[in-house]
Amino acid sequence: MYDCIIVGAGPAGITAGLYLKRANKNIIIVYYGESNLEKASKIENYYGFENGISGSQLYANGIKQAQNLGIEMLEAEVTGIKRNEEKLFEVLTEKETITGKSVIIATGDKKVEPDIQGLKKFEGAGVSYCAICDGFFFRNKKLAVIGNGKFALEEANELKNVTDDITVLTNENPKIKEITGSQKVEKIIFEDGTEMNVDGIFVAMGVAGSLDFAKQLGIICKEGNIVVDENMKTNVDGVYAVGNIIGGIAQVSKAVYDGTKAGLAVINFINSVS
Repeated sequence: MYDCIIVGAGPAGITAGLYLKRANKNIIIVYYGESNLEKASKIENYYGFENGISGSQLYANGIKQAQNLGIEMLEAEVTGIKRNEEKLFEVLTEKETITGKSVIIATGDKKVEPDIQGLKKFEGAGVSYCAICDGFFFRNKKLAVIGNGKFALEEANELKNVTDDITVLTNENPKIKEITGSQKVEKIIFEDGTEMNVDGIFVAMGVAGSLDFAKQLGIICKEGNIVVDENMKTNVDGVYAVGNIIGGIAQVSKAVYDGTKAGLAVINFINSVS
């Protein structure tokens, strides 16, 4: 049982972890894949580096700093976040399920939308990005999951609770050309001219990102960003969000500020529920 599970090891997530660990809280940071920070060849507008520093080096330094402080780190893909009957949070990974009193979402937005004609048109009318959220509406229906990784598999497994008729469409041939229907999704058309009748389509490309987790937990989002208050708290008690996914300027200095605010807020939250 962790006091806080931090998903993401960029500047925002690591900073929050440093404050929580120094307050003697039991925490874990889960991270996976490439960070946007690593893509920056050189950062020259962040305090303390007289000659600048590469994004990849700054990212590695942050992880090492957390490890040196004794923060538990787990490199694993997070496929979902749920709240159980005891109102504790369960973070599902490819390796294990982790339980905690609170969660800080710090993954950025890794949502990938395939370029398929008709996809946008039918969002909310048969096209969904969250099996936990919308699976209930497709009981005993014929469904397709578009994706080819662990995230897609997790979504397909979730849908097994409502129907036995599920097809996972990967990047194999033939590729999807178009999604069609009248008022709602009715058919997938492939590039080779073949067709598949479906009642619903769930998109789970790449790895799960912040918006996917937000939808799973019922967190309010606006214009592609998670909505938080001045302490980085979402509308769900015990869940906080930091970094690029809450909007604002995409700078390391802002991410560190977000992490600081969230770390201090979660310390108070844990103290209040312990």
